[in-house]
Amino acid sequence: MRNKRKGVGSRVNEEAIGFIDSGVGGLTVVKEALKQLPNERIIYLGDTARCPYGPRPVEQIIEFTWEMTSFLMKKNIKMLVIACNTATAAALDRIKSSLAIPVVGVILPGVRASLKRTENNRIGVIGTVGTVNSHSYSKGILTKAPKTFVTELACPKFVPIVESSEYNSPLAKMVVAETLKSLKREKIDTLILGCTHYPLLRPLIQNYMGSQVTLVDSGAETVGEVSMLLDYFNIAAQASEKMKEHEFYTTASPKMFDDIALDWLPLKKIAAKKVTL
Repeated sequence: MRNKRKGVGSRVNEEAIGFIDSGVGGLTVVKEALKQLPNERIIYLGDTARCPYGPRPVEQIIEFTWEMTSFLMKKNIKMLVIACNTATAAALDRIKSSLAIPVVGVILPGVRASLKRTENNRIGVIGTVGTVNSHSYSKGILTKAPKTFVTELACPKFVPIVESSEYNSPLAKMVVAETLKSLKREKIDTLILGCTHYPLLRPLIQNYMGSQVTLVDSGAETVGEVSMLLDYFNIAAQASEKMKEHEFYTTASPKMFDDIALDWLPLKKIAAKKVTL
């Protein structure tokens, strides 16, 4: 990391934290941020028009991630959270080395949390095709704990279900059961939700896998790292009655975005704006 503006004073402290995702999935990270970091202002961009990112070529994912990053950098954000596992796997290193602000991805925090929680050293990972094909989770786990058994499973049907607000439907229950059938035989005791969309399916996933399997929400785990970096770089916001409102942007329907966000976040108003990247 370069200097990343360490100890720069109150003006930067008042700037927002930027969150980017391929759609609404990153809102699961924002939900945790609102809980753990109530003084921080959030600017969120979901590229719903081009979602899902999972099946796309790596270079295209990098290009799209850069476009979202460029949009938020114009908002003078003080930190960037890539709240998307597919984008983290493809673009984190490039973006991190190119920006003068701290950049956080969602994979390593999930890796660390899974190793803390497993008791039988058998860990499962579910994610998009892009995330699973990158093997970012298995590489991270095996680097730290080489004797761990890791099994990865792509779940391409999950993101479309969440993006279409069907995550509480009978269809979602059926798709979760069909998709995770093979994983149930692997005797894992810990399962990483390796896509920030998946926590919206968490009740269905937990019910199907059983109470003996601990679910790790990589996005929620990431907020702990964000908090630590805010303190390290001395850019944490202080409590203020004059804090500006959070901002939400989407590349598709603001109404559909608002409906999901209001259902998921403890906010009374979202008012997402449509943008073109």
